[in-house]
Amino acid sequence: MSAVDLTPIGDLTAEQLGRVHLVGVGGVGMSGLARLLLTRGIPVSGSELRDWPHLAGLRALGGVVHMTHEVSNLDDVDTVVYSSAIPQDHLELVEARARGLRVLHRSQALAAAMAGRRTIAVAGTHGKTTTTSMITVILQHAGRDPSFVIGGEISEVGSNAHHGSGEHFVAEADEHDRSFLVYQPDVALITNIDADHLNNFGDLAGLAATFGEFARLTPPDGFVVTWADAPATRALAESLRAEGRTVYTYGEAQDADLRLTEIRSTGRGVRYLAMLDGASLGEITLPVPGRHLGLNSAAAVVTALRLGVPLEKVTEALASFPGVRRRFELKGVVDGIRVYDEYAYHPTSMTAALETLREVAGDGRLLVVFQPYRVYRTRDLLAEMATSLAIADEAVILEVFGPGEVREPGEGGAALTAAVDLPAGAKAFTPSWSDVPGEVVRRARAGDVVVTMGAPPISLMGDELIAALTARAESSAVDAGANGDSGYVGRHARPEEG
Repeated sequence: MSAVDLTPIGDLTAEQLGRVHLVGVGGVGMSGLARLLLTRGIPVSGSELRDWPHLAGLRALGGVVHMTHEVSNLDDVDTVVYSSAIPQDHLELVEARARGLRVLHRSQALAAAMAGRRTIAVAGTHGKTTTTSMITVILQHAGRDPSFVIGGEISEVGSNAHHGSGEHFVAEADEHDRSFLVYQPDVALITNIDADHLNNFGDLAGLAATFGEFARLTPPDGFVVTWADAPATRALAESLRAEGRTVYTYGEAQDADLRLTEIRSTGRGVRYLAMLDGASLGEITLPVPGRHLGLNSAAAVVTALRLGVPLEKVTEALASFPGVRRRFELKGVVDGIRVYDEYAYHPTSMTAALETLREVAGDGRLLVVFQPYRVYRTRDLLAEMATSLAIADEAVILEVFGPGEVREPGEGGAALTAAVDLPAGAKAFTPSWSDVPGEVVRRARAGDVVVTMGAPPISLMGDELIAALTARAESSAVDAGANGDSGYVGRHARPEEG
């Protein structure tokens, strides 16, 4: 198989792509690009094997979705777009090259869509989606109508992409395959640099160096925003400033340009005091809980203020921030059990999410249903993942989701389950998708918080859990003790902070 081509596209624009076909159009990143192109009047088709939730919206916009992969899908197509999840020997890619069609990586097609706009590209190991969403909501609240493509849906907007009339284009920039090096950002935001994707980067130093390449793509009149509280991002900021580049930092460090103090997170949200260049900005509040979300919002605050957005518009937008789907998303409440969905799959983000859900659970127990994402990550970070999962009172763990990867003996969900420091009765390796709802029904009881977490497919599990819990609640023949109480007392339970 040939290597992925991530050559910069030069002056190519979206309108020059002609009729576009996306291989694997149902994924959140690909569906966002498809939505953006459709709203610009560009004909779009795509192929899929799973009926992802995003597909109905694409069809409503006029997109053609083929629920199979066939060479005939490419008839009358000018440009074929693929993501790094698609193998280079995929039959549609092979056929596209044989026909002499333009073949682009998703990042190259997205870069074409950014042409002519001031691009704000948000990168980082964690927090990209939420930070991108916050910046987008702030600019919308300020009346600037930005274009955006995000790796998740802004809950209130119900969309992961939009073609706006304003000058700004806000985009989530993915580092895992180096594709963010294709962009030409006016603003490069790096939330953090943490050990991940080391199968591509070798070590943390290699990853940090690549983030440095991304930051240096900004023009002389652009700027970089990054976190002041971690060694890797501090070192990057110092290096860029030594080169004469404009860098703005945020965090709790004394020397941060935007400094946060008195951060307080409860089940009702986050609030903190902020200072910019030593001057007080007052209190900033978010209606969604999580200390890590407070830090994400600080990145959005300093970015927006440096773009000239008035402070009152920034604070008003964040005070009403609707959240992002698959980021602390409440799917429903059944029989006193709250079911959430959360995208976290790296130990750092898993820990932040589970600690936040612990606050929300209050006196109740926390049950996590986790689908690991990628074999290499689960193998390399197994101990850290196990420590994160032990924050919960009970854990139901599925097999690793790793398309195209080979799982060696002793790797995967069973090994992760064994490593989690919970009593044997409080954890279960459940490799069969169809067995998970029954496992959760057997364990969950009123007052519990249940969260589905991890790889993209697990987002579909929440609705199945709600259906199973509803059936239990409606069936008077089911013994509540046998189905709702695992017999394990929540050792982590604590009252919610006021």
